[in-house]
Amino acid sequence: MPLKVAAFYQFAALPDFRALREPLRAFCTRLELKGSVLLAHEGINGTIAGTTDAIDGLVAELRYGPLFGGRLDNLELKFSEAAQMPFQRLKVRLKKEIVTLGDTTVDPTRQVGTYVDAADWNELIAAPDITVLDTRNTFEVAMGTFDGAVDPRISSFGQFKEFAARHLDPEKHRRIAMFCTGGIRCEKASAYLLAQGFNEVYHLKGGILRYLEETPQQESRWRGDCFVFDERVALGHGLRERTTAISSEAESEISSCGAAIHE
Repeated sequence: MPLKVAAFYQFAALPDFRALREPLRAFCTRLELKGSVLLAHEGINGTIAGTTDAIDGLVAELRYGPLFGGRLDNLELKFSEAAQMPFQRLKVRLKKEIVTLGDTTVDPTRQVGTYVDAADWNELIAAPDITVLDTRNTFEVAMGTFDGAVDPRISSFGQFKEFAARHLDPEKHRRIAMFCTGGIRCEKASAYLLAQGFNEVYHLKGGILRYLEETPQQESRWRGDCFVFDERVALGHGLRERTTAISSEAESEISSCGAAIHE
């Protein structure tokens, strides 16, 4: 039987995130789950794999259980499958940010761009006055992206601020549509751009993974594969595993398993 993979995140106030680490690790260990979870003051971000029952048990605990006390009731969640366990071990890490922009003043719970469902994404990015922006790393973009999207040519999300300062202008780029793997990077980037004076910022809800899951291939504007931070390497339409040659950078990211799928 294939394993179930859950990719999830939520920006939420977790002032007790340090105290949550060991109970969450113990819960996942009991369920024999493997993967990576990041905890920070601003929320949670992770990808975990295991049996269907184990994954369902974890999701129920995150959303409704006593560990988080209902604070993750708006969890962004996507499921896919893996023929074999895509992680070598379980990691629950404490971070300053659940996705590292390098600016802890940015708070998507206070201000965030306009969410765009996968069903509405094609129409938005086809508009002549829209700037479509891929917020992922260069080696990810090389594997696949949307037609006409701008590649910021960054090696880490922390460089996005520098890219924005050099190449984006609120007067010139009046409408921006952003996307990333699972939604977390562009959600935070949209909050940052709004704080910099950009007025009309959109981002793909659920990211590329949701789009590939819900959009029929014949209607898709996605080209290539979507890199994921685990040993499956990449997913295609329908979130099917793909056999894809990878760069040394991508191989390093997979072997370290230091990032969650939404990063």
